[in-house]
Amino acid sequence: MSKTIALIAHDGKKADMVAFVKDHIEFLVKAKLVATGTTGSYILQTGLEVDRKLSGPMGGDAQIAAMAAEGKIDGIIFFRDPLGKHAHEPDIQMLMRVCDLYNVPLATNPATGSLIIEGLLEDLVS
Repeated sequence: MSKTIALIAHDGKKADMVAFVKDHIEFLVKAKLVATGTTGSYILQTGLEVDRKLSGPMGGDAQIAAMAAEGKIDGIIFFRDPLGKHAHEPDIQMLMRVCDLYNVPLATNPATGSLIIEGLLEDLVS
């Protein structure tokens, strides 16, 4: 059974996300990937298919949060810039609240992202 992983990265973390995806491509190729718009365009460059939503500031975080609330997301990896100010901070907080409410694994750094991917997808990699 395929798992759905959402990938989100603030502008200052997009290069980190691409490197993370490349490091875990053997796992991620087995998953259905969803991403916010700009992050998704970067991930497409790795050769993986990704369902791109709106960019974060335009509502992409909210779209992914809605998918999580509907049980359509198995895990979210969100590389946030903890030092930056973000105009869509309420959407970011809402996404995190939805993950807590619906018990959806949420990683905000590569270490926990690896644990989520390996935990959700290890049985699918041969």
